[in-house]
Amino acid sequence: MAVAQRIAVIIVAAGKGERASRDGDPEPKQYRLLAGKPVLSRTVEAFLAIDAIDHVVPVIHADHQQRYARLALGHDRLHPPVIGGATRQASVRAGLEALAPLRPDIVLIQDAARPFADAELIGGVIAALESAQASLPVTPVTDTIKRSSDGRLVERTEDRQTLFAAQTPQGFRFPQILSAHLRAARLPREFTDDAAIAEWAGLDVVLTPGSLRNIKLTMPGDFERAERMILGDRRMETRIGTGYDVHPFDDGQSVWLAGVEIAHTRKLKGHSDADVALHALCDAIYGALGEGDIGHHFPPSDMKWKGAASRIFLEHAAGLVAARGGRIVNLDITIVAEAPRIGAHVPAMRDVIGAICGINPSRVAVKATTNEKIGFVGREEGICAIASASVELPRQD
Repeated sequence: MAVAQRIAVIIVAAGKGERASRDGDPEPKQYRLLAGKPVLSRTVEAFLAIDAIDHVVPVIHADHQQRYARLALGHDRLHPPVIGGATRQASVRAGLEALAPLRPDIVLIQDAARPFADAELIGGVIAALESAQASLPVTPVTDTIKRSSDGRLVERTEDRQTLFAAQTPQGFRFPQILSAHLRAARLPREFTDDAAIAEWAGLDVVLTPGSLRNIKLTMPGDFERAERMILGDRRMETRIGTGYDVHPFDDGQSVWLAGVEIAHTRKLKGHSDADVALHALCDAIYGALGEGDIGHHFPPSDMKWKGAASRIFLEHAAGLVAARGGRIVNLDITIVAEAPRIGAHVPAMRDVIGAICGINPSRVAVKATTNEKIGFVGREEGICAIASASVELPRQD
């Protein structure tokens, strides 16, 4: 009777993911939303869905610990994240060393940026290790490949029948790949994947079937392709919402506008912190979603919200967009006030709103104007704000 193999998985998520950046988006690719769910969450869940896997260990960047915590991933087979190194090779080694006390028989090493590894592909990698030291999922190279030393002249045409594109997860006998990694760490060179380290160490690496769906998210266009793969015929549509809010002045020493506290001779009167700009923005997002208004979600009759920070309301509105598999494209706010002056605070306002909504501040516009001394705003009795929101959602009809 065959003894059950103890199987562990290392998910390498310690990179900064800069090449996949879209429109200056600062979010590393493994934490970006893919059809409403972070890439890393999708990758981790793909392996936790396989009962034969005993341990899953993510390896993350030291600067990304809060980002990882926000994923709220929880499972008895999911271990706390390991902090990676300066290179992919160093990060994998850190994961292997963390697994050593558990003494698994087999380890699969997976790139976080490949969220489409399915049970058939993973099962093939595991099955190959019954009679092999290492296994590598691959796809045939279909393009004609030319070799050139200088990038100008073709030296020869390679035989594509002997060429294969490597994927992950790559599978190994745990003691052998740990030993190989520890020895490779003493070399002046870096290896591009773990199969290359196994080859260098003299291990036999067998090929297993990869999948054309098992794409790696590397460039901005890869995210668009991946979302089409997930959503299928549910193509995205753009929704527009508008919001308007007004609050009168009251006795005080500062006002909250667009998430920033500004010193002033008075404050705005309201049930919460009376941030007229964020209230208008919430209504714009709710409007794009067809989800009522801020009073529906946070009734002023509910004392729970008395004095509450309006960022709570905006977090809720942005969360509804994410929950429906959508994304916020851009936000636009106009604050109408005779005083205080807004201009110097606009950069901070954009940063605050971008952080709350999980978008780049370049997608947030904040403008200010006076009412030319006309009406209640002109008489400095209060402040109003007008906002619009553009949101992409999966088409439902």
